[in-house]
Amino acid sequence: MTKAFSPIKVGRHELQHRIVLAPLTRFRATLEAVPTQLLVDYYSQRATPGGLLVTEATFISRMAGGYRQAPGLYTNDQIQEWKKVTSAVHEKGGIIFVQLWHLGRAGSSNLNPNNEPIVAPSAIPIPGKKPSGKDYETPRALETEEVKELVNTYRQAAINAMAAGFDGIEIHNANGYLLDQFLNSSTNKRTDAYGGSIENRCRLSLEVLEAITGAIGADRTAARFSPSGGVQGMLDDTPLQTWGYLTSEIQKRFPDMAYLHFIEARSDFQSDKRVNTVDTLSPYRQIWKGPFITAGGFSTAVEHAVKLAEDTGNLIAFGRAFIANPDLPERIRNGYKLNPYNRKTFYTHGAVGYTDYPVHGESASRL
Repeated sequence: MTKAFSPIKVGRHELQHRIVLAPLTRFRATLEAVPTQLLVDYYSQRATPGGLLVTEATFISRMAGGYRQAPGLYTNDQIQEWKKVTSAVHEKGGIIFVQLWHLGRAGSSNLNPNNEPIVAPSAIPIPGKKPSGKDYETPRALETEEVKELVNTYRQAAINAMAAGFDGIEIHNANGYLLDQFLNSSTNKRTDAYGGSIENRCRLSLEVLEAITGAIGADRTAARFSPSGGVQGMLDDTPLQTWGYLTSEIQKRFPDMAYLHFIEARSDFQSDKRVNTVDTLSPYRQIWKGPFITAGGFSTAVEHAVKLAEDTGNLIAFGRAFIANPDLPERIRNGYKLNPYNRKTFYTHGAVGYTDYPVHGESASRL
């Protein structure tokens, strides 16, 4: 486990190990999208000296989405409460990046302030049915000027993140949300400068990076991608070419970015039994020369994750295992047994299943 627990420079910070908390939506903020003391406790519990935490996806504006009790970063109250989170993490020597989010067509008009239509690159709904059995809404295609305005919204959210004390930001450019919808040929049928060719479909992602790196610095900026991912109806005709071009452009234009974060195409976070031991990310790892975070399915394949870190030098992001094991890096380092996670409490709103998991040696919950 030499590499997994060896130092690596990420942005402005020297990490002491390569076990990363993956961004995990948990719905523990208020109905006004303001972080609470629960978030302070949760992230503080998982902070380690020189360890990197990436927060749950966080809305860049009120119109970026309305998932109830997911946090935002667009009001002063939100900024002030996030400060408590970042301060608690820093007190333990941890590093924390916030993930910036816009739902796009994955949102719901009834959760918008005035029932405004959801938006996307093109008026194409998510295929299939909602868990309720209803059809997904058909989004409104963004006008060209609205797309340009989005760049400024992302930029302001990054500036707000700095005011809240974050060490950096990670752009959520994956998993079928707005920026990922622009990248995929199945969801982007635009005929303006933001659609059609691979270069055009990547334009918004690169413009967002340009704006944010210009505002807060490349070494405080990161991005997460899910090439070949099928979450929420994503499908691209030529994924290797699309994300290969995007990664090459980032390497060329923003070589000093803090890191790039890629999700394995074949991972399945909804399965408790599937073990992911396939490496689909080698093409992008060969292009990007900076710190590389690999995610996807490692909670059920810890030994594989450690070996991947050893073979590639990658940082490895864990989700479900880090939910249930606030001391996950030390458990992996020492070979301790992991606490099982409780899927039923992933998306509830209280402390149970959130801040009550014990560290190694504790037999009772924290509550």
